Amino acid sequence: MKRVFFRLTVLVGCMLFFHTLNAQSTAPINVTTTAVPFLRISPDARAGGLGEEGIATSPDANSSFYNLSKTPFSEYKTGIGITYTPWLKDLGLNDVYLLAASGYHQLDENQALSASLRYFSLGSIQFSDYNGNNWGEGRPREFAFDLGYSRKLSSKLGIGLTLRYINSNLTLGAAAASGSISAYKAGTAVAADLSFTYKNVAANQEGFTLGFVLSNLGTKIGYTNDATQKEYIPANMGLGGNYTKVFDEQNKISFGLDLNKLLVPAPPTPVGGVDTVSQAALNEYYSQSVVSSWFKSFNGQFNTINASIGAEYTYNDQFMFRLGYFYESKDQGGRQYFTMGVGLKYNMLGLNFSYLIPSGSGITRNPLSNTIRFGLTFDLDSSNPNKAAAGSE
Repeated sequence: MKRVFFRLTVLVGCMLFFHTLNAQSTAPINVTTTAVPFLRISPDARAGGLGEEGIATSPDANSSFYNLSKTPFSEYKTGIGITYTPWLKDLGLNDVYLLAASGYHQLDENQALSASLRYFSLGSIQFSDYNGNNWGEGRPREFAFDLGYSRKLSSKLGIGLTLRYINSNLTLGAAAASGSISAYKAGTAVAADLSFTYKNVAANQEGFTLGFVLSNLGTKIGYTNDATQKEYIPANMGLGGNYTKVFDEQNKISFGLDLNKLLVPAPPTPVGGVDTVSQAALNEYYSQSVVSSWFKSFNGQFNTINASIGAEYTYNDQFMFRLGYFYESKDQGGRQYFTMGVGLKYNMLGLNFSYLIPSGSGITRNPLSNTIRFGLTFDLDSSNPNKAAAGSE
């Protein structure tokens, strides 16, 4: 009992950093949750200012987090990006954060290699069992490391493949007087992303881009040696579109929309007027194969579709101003908020800042409310002499 409670406590605690529920709602709530929810946090300050839109925006050093197949279309041969995202900063926590680093290098005009890392620190946590016995203090942390390859199939079509290793150590440093903690281990999983881009853009950058991404398609993850108690990782299907209008050599504006569908089945719900779910229903839920769970996620679960809308105004390819809106169904957490951001570019160096306008209150308050996240990008070896001189987004 203690072991099960400990495991569920750690998992649910981590999920609550990401999923926010409206406890006052009288409608039935059955939120689809997953392990390693940090993989669903936008790790890029530019996308953070666009309401988390990133599937079909112009390629940059952070494209691998949203749509790797954009990378061969970049006007720069090499790109590097670093972003720091404080988490729950508004609550006074300084040791909970997401750190992301990414980079790519074009092998030639048609293909590129990339690598990226996401590191999520959950801060210092006091561990205890069901009876309140102190198991010590630990600093749980999670990370995902990616390697990717992308290629143009034509002048307008690109494809990308990403391989991902995921490590989730939720009991790191905890010590149990009873020795029960030894039953827990770091959870590991492997996954892949498959992405496509259709880019119909003129020489002056005016035109539209479409993107399609299947991400986190991989194994389940477990924190014990019990193979029947493994959690789903956040498999996702994303579709995005973006249009850029160029007014003159100095002014342009782009508008985009991303739709993301979680490919994870909904957990079983209580039946027969009781508050608990039968063990048989739980066993059936966890025993589903990964592939079948992707298809079962479409069984009436269209409320798991999130929408991101973004707009970006660019002046002289050096100054960017961004606005965005993110929407999530109320019965899946109800995250609905506006974002804003700015970008500055000088030669090879780029600075991006984003701010989530405060939304929600109490348990529905967004973890990023009143938080500024920032990122650095370095673009090297431009193929466009004008870009090299003036900078670009």
